[in-house]
Amino acid sequence: MIETLEGGLILAGALFMFLAALGVLRMPDLLTRMHATTKAATLGTALIMLAVALHFAEVAVVARAFGVILFIMMTAPVAAHVIGRAGYIVGARLWAGTVKDELKPHFDPLTRDLKSGAPAEEHERRPPDGPDAS
Repeated sequence: MIETLEGGLILAGALFMFLAALGVLRMPDLLTRMHATTKAATLGTALIMLAVALHFAEVAVVARAFGVILFIMMTAPVAAHVIGRAGYIVGARLWAGTVKDELKPHFDPLTRDLKSGAPAEEHERRPPDGPDAS
């Protein structure tokens, strides 16, 4: 019974890893590739490490397997975010079907500088109009 569960976990993990690799090949731009890779590869790694923990069933191996799972789940999204932001800053093209670019108002392509906070237009306050204005 345990062998079947281990085999299923390994097979599911390998399937998610395959989907991550397929996402790298099929997705149109850097940001969607990073998304596909991070999500699928993290889940695939976690499933394979669960199978390793079940197979060996020793405290030291189980602790290491869960340590690997925790490490991957904490670092993969952060690394993908940093790589995606670096790609954006150096000018990686976005997909033509991209609907929303939230960094555009905060990024100056000439200086490659990110401005913090809201765009300058939103910070400016205009004096009220009309006779009630004081």
